[in-house]
Amino acid sequence: MISDAFIQQLKQYSDIEQIVSSYVSLKKKGRYFTGLCPFHSEKSPSFFVYPQTQSFYCFGCGAGGDVITFIRKIENLEYMEAVRLLAQKCGMTVPEDSDSDDRSALRKRILEINRETARFFHRCLMSEQGKTAYEYLIRRGRDRKTIRHFGLGYSPAGWHDLCNFLKSKGFSEQEMVAANVASESKKGGVFDRFRNRVMFPIIDLRGNVVAFGGRALDDSSAKYLNTSDTPVFKKSKNLFALNFAKTSKLPGLILAEGYMDVIALHQAGFDNAVATLGTALTEEQTRLISQYADRIILAYDSDGPGQAATKRALNIFDEVGVKVGVLSMSGAKDPDEFLQKYGRERFAMLLDGSRNAVEFELNKLRQNYDIRSADGKVGFLKEACKLFAGIRNPVEREVYLSQTANELEISPQAIHAQIQSLDKRERYKENRRQRADTNIYIGNMAAAKNDLQRRGNLRYAMAEEGILYCLMKNPDFFHMLSSEIREEDFVTDINRELYHVFAQRLSAGLSVEMLDLSSELSEQAMGRVSAILATAPSQRCDEAAIRDYIAILIEHRNVKTEKEVAQMSDDDLGAYIKQLAAKKNRRS
Repeated sequence: MISDAFIQQLKQYSDIEQIVSSYVSLKKKGRYFTGLCPFHSEKSPSFFVYPQTQSFYCFGCGAGGDVITFIRKIENLEYMEAVRLLAQKCGMTVPEDSDSDDRSALRKRILEINRETARFFHRCLMSEQGKTAYEYLIRRGRDRKTIRHFGLGYSPAGWHDLCNFLKSKGFSEQEMVAANVASESKKGGVFDRFRNRVMFPIIDLRGNVVAFGGRALDDSSAKYLNTSDTPVFKKSKNLFALNFAKTSKLPGLILAEGYMDVIALHQAGFDNAVATLGTALTEEQTRLISQYADRIILAYDSDGPGQAATKRALNIFDEVGVKVGVLSMSGAKDPDEFLQKYGRERFAMLLDGSRNAVEFELNKLRQNYDIRSADGKVGFLKEACKLFAGIRNPVEREVYLSQTANELEISPQAIHAQIQSLDKRERYKENRRQRADTNIYIGNMAAAKNDLQRRGNLRYAMAEEGILYCLMKNPDFFHMLSSEIREEDFVTDINRELYHVFAQRLSAGLSVEMLDLSSELSEQAMGRVSAILATAPSQRCDEAAIRDYIAILIEHRNVKTEKEVAQMSDDDLGAYIKQLAAKKNRRS
């Protein structure tokens, strides 16, 4: 493994505020910074960065840790890969022996397999073997330059063509299966996962081929087949063609449904187009988009499923504060078909006239109600007012309200009255949400609201966290602690894990400061360390506090389990109940 000295130097050069601010918009508040958490959807900031401890913590979802933990989590990387990326950002060179990490080595091999596989598929496409696939792409309007640009390929119909090729390159069957380019046979051995398909390499933001999508050329199998999640790829956290779109000179991003739509858009000059990867749009993908664009145009299919996906996407984008436009492609099912029928100029006009989210919703409502009838007007107005009540900008709200009043031929005052009623309800809901958000900051470790084990043993958990905090601040307490309590005295699993690591390091004369722990702790454990530091003002840290914490854990040591209580005699049970009552009276 890489030396502790290098890690410490790397962290010294990696200012956490600067690193985090490249992903999250931060505002300074006293000695710390706040922003919207990049790891869960929220409207009120609960994400904190602490320059003093070089740590971050979210009071909403419990994510936390040091700068390496942040890079690991936001980029979906293993520890050593996060170190390399952070070193690259800081202009440092990682020592050569860093590749000794087994998981990192496997990821490296998978990336090598993917690169060779992409080359193999492309050569097959451009050969006589791939003639049918090549003609399919040409028939769909893709030219040779575009095919080369995207590295499109063809997977032969044989069961072992790719596997045999990769074996000749020195890759093992286990590595092929780990990369998800091969599947294990029930009879033993492996076979090609992709067969007789047009292949679309998926490339990450660092230029690595991380996965593949394949379109069938016959009706014998599923139309599209995509790489499952692997050590180098998560479908929910990647977007097709973002590696190209991130450098586009065009404003914002265009989000389409499929590979062919995106490729058609890029070929037509709209190189800011991206697509999801065989899944519905995820919150992780919207947060990724928000890092590269403040406006997104939804270019989903015009059929029923496409429109349903559009509505869902609007709701998700609203959570991350990205402005959204919606294309209305009359006369065509999708961008690919529209471009072929009407050309680039018409599509550009379509983009310029794209509806925003409000216009999209109003148009959908018009399709659901006959506004020529009284009942239709009432139904449309009720739904429209709910939509208007959610518009925060008063000028924008007034514009749509006036337009709707004219359209329905009713008084604007009537619409205002309905919205005011809805506003009252929304303000009540918002007050409840704000109170809930406020409660996040009240009490120690409120982010552990979902941690049932901690919540069920709150008194003991807080004593454990007090001990851990004291050890971080004054390691000299360890000698006293180690002579009186044991690792198994810790009630909660996560705190027991932390104490185990702390005890090992302190016994070896090593530090247990935040910056020294990320290589040994899980993301969850790092989050707990950050939480302890974030709530530090409420923690006592002196010898008297340590003895109180010890006494609480020793007290729990003597608490009987349900099984033990059930096996007691009547006399023993009576004595035990009296003992518990006496302890309760002493505490009160």
